Amino acid sequence: MELGDRIIKVNHAGEHGAISIYSGQIFMARITARSILSQLAEFRSEEQKHRAIFLTELQRRGRPRCRSYWLCGIGGYLLGLITGLLGRSAIAATTVAVESVVLKHLEHQLATLGERDPEASAAISAIVSEERQHHDQSEAHLQGRGVWRAVIEPVVAASTEAVIWLGMRL
Repeated sequence: MELGDRIIKVNHAGEHGAISIYSGQIFMARITARSILSQLAEFRSEEQKHRAIFLTELQRRGRPRCRSYWLCGIGGYLLGLITGLLGRSAIAATTVAVESVVLKHLEHQLATLGERDPEASAAISAIVSEERQHHDQSEAHLQGRGVWRAVIEPVVAASTEAVIWLGMRL
């Protein structure tokens, strides 16, 4: 399988995971962080558009979705429920951690694919600015280092890296 195909499959599964994280957080934020419900709904809607972009590209290539798709969905929803239960700062720290890793991977993917796979590069380029916006808006909710940043960010970042690594090998 070509590198562009693998990247699109993993990105599609990752977007499904992001939708699931936001869904879990929205469920819990109704109790713990009502002030950011509209932002979480907006982020989830944008992630749904991103997933559709990658699905369209997978279908164009005649490729099935990644084997890690359901793992991303279930794991993402559980992560969303837990961090949503912990409140606004935990939710924001989760988004910052995930998006930091995702942005690093997207930039690497664009540099690696370049003109070798213009369709994959176009799909990736279509989502970068919104992913950056999710990161930056969530960062604005965090006050300094804080306990949730110290606890959640390294764990979530490492987990996100592990899921991407696994997805590229399935």
